[in-house]
Amino acid sequence: MNVPVPDAVHDVVEGFRPLLTPFDRVRERRTRSLVAKRLPAENRREYRENERRARDALRGAPSFECRISDVGVFEHPPSGTSPVVYLAVESPGLREVHGLLCDAFDPVPGMEGDDYAPHVTLARDLSGFRAQSALDDVLAADFDPVTWTVTELEFRDATHHERISTLSLPA
Repeated sequence: MNVPVPDAVHDVVEGFRPLLTPFDRVRERRTRSLVAKRLPAENRREYRENERRARDALRGAPSFECRISDVGVFEHPPSGTSPVVYLAVESPGLREVHGLLCDAFDPVPGMEGDDYAPHVTLARDLSGFRAQSALDDVLAADFDPVTWTVTELEFRDATHHERISTLSLPA
């Protein structure tokens, strides 16, 4: 389950693009996301059941604000290659939604629950003699903060990076 990323955030990411060229994998617009909670689904039936459970868990949840104002790095992410540079997301409302979903679905160890760090990934994988300099450049970059109101959540297919359905807030 994801929070849709607004155009203003995509614009910030595009401003970082020249600094991201040394990275091996740069997130493209269609794969950029803000994960609220990973929901397991091995098949269509399991997906439908998990969507129903998520909707029940979020019944009455209000819309909320998110804000990006800083860049961060996961030097040793719990999965995948490193480093991962990202836009940090501040949002008590998103943390509340995440908590409700963790009550309904087991948190992914090392990534969710107390370890949850809301973010929008910019790029990952950096090596070579310029690696530290490139990372320092990204972390030192200035940008105008972006605040937006989240009025819907998305159920997404993580494999194909497609929206399957939405949940309007307040739910």
